Amino acid sequence: MTVVKICGMRELPHMIAAAEAGADMLGMVFVPTVRRYIEPDAAKELATSFRDKGHALSLVGLFADQPVDEVNEVVTLVGLDMVQLCGDEPIGYWSKATVPILKVVHVLSVPKERTTARNDVMKDVHFRLQEIDESGHIAVLDRQSDTQPGGLGETFDWSIAQEMADRGHRFLLAGGLTSENVGQAIESTQPYGVDVSSGVETDGAKDIEKIQAFIAEAKRNSLA
Repeated sequence: MTVVKICGMRELPHMIAAAEAGADMLGMVFVPTVRRYIEPDAAKELATSFRDKGHALSLVGLFADQPVDEVNEVVTLVGLDMVQLCGDEPIGYWSKATVPILKVVHVLSVPKERTTARNDVMKDVHFRLQEIDESGHIAVLDRQSDTQPGGLGETFDWSIAQEMADRGHRFLLAGGLTSENVGQAIESTQPYGVDVSSGVETDGAKDIEKIQAFIAEAKRNSLA
């Protein structure tokens, strides 16, 4: 069954709606430069209220190139189940986290006609996914951007993800997903899961109807 992660959570009604619609993971952003950032103390209150409602799905904290001690402090304070590392954290960093890891691999978009450059991207993505697999973690494939580490609502070349799936790699697919294209994304790339943030927003705010529609489409097209 394809895992569904809804990211950028900052309000309890959105979290409850996602949980009731069948989401498997909810993400909260702890990168101060990202607009969906939530203060750890506020996240603690939100997580506590969410758990008090009886919801047990995984809460994931997003970080990017922050000291691992700081990451672990937030994990303990908020009660996170996983962390998603969105920066350039090296393999030696991963083992210091106190909870399981989702590690983002940013995929450079290269036109298909640039065969050599595209093959180099494929080799790099394959190597990094292999490193993550062998470390016992789960990768997230997202579009590379110089603006911020994810959440931009832009897709990348899904044929690269398909190739990685064909090679046996496990990953969540992120970047530009919506309820309109998530079914095609799952069919095309055979991911372990899908990860969405801006694709379930209206004017920069989470939209409950879009959250529900996205999860419904993802689950309807879910891989067994």
